[in-house]
Amino acid sequence: MGFFDSELVQQEAMQLFQDYQSLMQLGSDYGKFDREGKKLYIDQMEAMMERYRIFMKRFELSEDFMAKMTVEQLKTQLGQFGMTPSQMFDQMNQTLERMKAEVEQTS
Repeated sequence: MGFFDSELVQQEAMQLFQDYQSLMQLGSDYGKFDREGKKLYIDQMEAMMERYRIFMKRFELSEDFMAKMTVEQLKTQLGQFGMTPSQMFDQMNQTLERMKAEVEQTS
C-alpha cells in the first residue's frame, strides 16, 4: 500500500489542513484578542506546528515514492526562498516565541 493510500494518512492530512486553515482565519483577528485569547491561540499554533512536524517526519522516513516526491517538492519550494524545512520550522517557532514575549509584556 502506498503512503497516500492509507486512510489514516489521508485523515491526518485533511485534519491538519483544516486545523491550519481555521487557525489562519482566526489569526486574522489576533490583534483583537485579549491576553488569554492570545495565549490560547499561540498554544494552539504550537500544537498544530508540532503535529505538522511529525507528519512531515513520517513523509521523510517513508520508503514510498510519492512521499519522497512530496518531501522533495517541499524542499524545492522552500529552496526558492533560500530556506530548508528545518529552517521553516525554526522560523515559525521563533515567531511564536516573539508572540509569547509580547503577550507577557502586556501583563
